[in-house]
Order: sequence, then structure tokens, then C-alpha cells
Amino acid sequence: MYNTDIPNREELPSTAKLIRSTIIAAIVALVLLATIVMPAEYALDPTGAGRLLGLTEMGEIKEQLAQEASADKAAQTVAVQSSTGQKAPEAAEPVAAKPAQETASASAPEAEPAPEEPVSEPAPVEPQWQDEVRVVLSPGEGTEFKLTMEEGAVARFSWISQGGAINYDTHGDGGGQSISYEKGRGVPEDEGKLVAAFTGNHGWFFRNRNDNDITLVLRTGGDYGKLKKML
Repeated sequence: MYNTDIPNREELPSTAKLIRSTIIAAIVALVLLATIVMPAEYALDPTGAGRLLGLTEMGEIKEQLAQEASADKAAQTVAVQSSTGQKAPEAAEPVAAKPAQETASASAPEAEPAPEEPVSEPAPVEPQWQDEVRVVLSPGEGTEFKLTMEEGAVARFSWISQGGAINYDTHGDGGGQSISYEKGRGVPEDEGKLVAAFTGNHGWFFRNRNDNDITLVLRTGGDYGKLKKML
């Protein structure tokens, strides 16, 4: 049986070549870690390449899912502890307000009628909502909607979850920046104003944690470019 010939010393790679190959491999690994692995897995984007490739948003969603799972576990623990029969303290009875005393005086002279002011025409009323979307979410399913906004712009919103409460995360991103405005668990509806902290995309991530389908209705209006469905 023929065995492979042992290579000569001249054919083996030198120590310098091995060191150079090791350094190149380490540099490539660090580049991949900073541009792909960290944005996609941990929503960390030190170079900005992850957001350009759409990987940072993937990592943000993963982080949100992990936080929701941890919060659900904590809520279940609290529910078990509360089932031991501890009675909540009774609320104090409200104190009735005292009636206001009359201050009119019979001897005071009658005031002269004020001159009538000209009646101005009412300002035109802006339409309450510019966009409305409806989406059905199955158990465990999530969706995301965002508004394109300039820094300082104000958008009005109103959303309702029909068929069960919902988890949400109001946040924004753009230009290498990101922000979380508000989070909630088991909320049936919400409305208010969203003020953009910087120019970019600002909106909501919703997830159905019920055992049945729910219908999410989102309405928006105000100072923004367009409403986009991100997920």
C-alpha cells in the first residue's frame, strides 16, 4: 500500500505565513462580528452597517421578544403569589366636598353690561385622521407600523385592540439613532400625540399574547410623511 510522501521542509508554510494568516482570519472575524452578528443578534450597531443592511431592526425585534418573554414569566409569578388569598386594603371613603358659600351682596350696585365683541368666523376644522389600518393578529403574531417624521414633528394617534388586550412598544430610529418612547403589556387601547425626537421612522410594534385572534385598528393624523407597515 502506498502512503503519501512526507512533504519537505521547503514545502511547509513558514512561521511568518502562519502568523499572517491568523491575523487576517482574526480581522475578518471581528469585521463580521461588528457588522453582522452584533446588529442581527443584539441590536448593537457600532459601525452603522447593520442598519444599512436591515440587520439592526432584526436584532431589536429579537430583544423585544426576549423582554416580552421575561415579562410574561414575571407576570405569571406575581399571579401565583397573589392567589394565596391576601386581601387588598380597603380604599378610604371619599370625603364629601363642602358647598360653596354664596358671596353675592344685595347692596352691591348692578354692573354695567359689557360691550358686545364682534363674532369671528370659526377656523376650518382639520380632518381628525389621515390614515387608518386594520390588521388581524393570530396568537403570538406581531406587527409594526411607523411614520416618517421630521425632528420635532407631532403626530396624533389612536389604536384599539378588538378581541383582547395587546402588548406594544412605541419607538423610533433613523440616522444611526434609536429611542424607546413607551411600552405596555395587556393594554386594550391608547391614544395621544407622538413627538419625533429626531428625523426618521417613529411608530409602534404590537404583539398578540392572547389565545385567540384579535383585530388591531390604528388611526393616525398630524405632521408626518406617510404610514409604513414594517412587519
